[in-house]
Amino acid sequence: MMTAAKTISFTLNGDAVTADVKPHHNLVELLQGQFGLTGARESCGQGLCGCCTVLVNGRAVSGCLYLAHFIDGAEVITVEGLATREALDPVQEAFIETGAFQCGYCTPGFVLMVKQLLDEHPEPDDERIKHYLTGNLCRCATYPQVIEAVKLAAKKRQGSKAA
Repeated sequence: MMTAAKTISFTLNGDAVTADVKPHHNLVELLQGQFGLTGARESCGQGLCGCCTVLVNGRAVSGCLYLAHFIDGAEVITVEGLATREALDPVQEAFIETGAFQCGYCTPGFVLMVKQLLDEHPEPDDERIKHYLTGNLCRCATYPQVIEAVKLAAKKRQGSKAA
């Protein structure tokens, strides 16, 4: 028996949108299939690697495990929604400036997790950074640069608040 799709409405990167989702569709499938957003990537399919990280109502979720119908009425932010036409988000800038990536496959997930971290803890120490990022894996082993990027992003954010 085919299960009918349900129409949901939510905010995606600042825009009100609607989508038709089937009960088994996950958030990554929805973002890629209906909106062409490819920053969140399904890699492990088990919520263990962080490549599929998306922010839902300000909280990082594993998009490969998060059923799409759960975002009805929610605010969803993907890595594509962080930058404005004028500038990159300070976290994105910091990742570029510190070279906190090699192949880039895991980078969107790291960037979104760092955004959540800095939203909650504007000046994190090394232990908090490592704790927050334990669910994000990088096969290229850019971990030292990622920690450096987090610290730089925190400084950039503090500087933009002071200006």
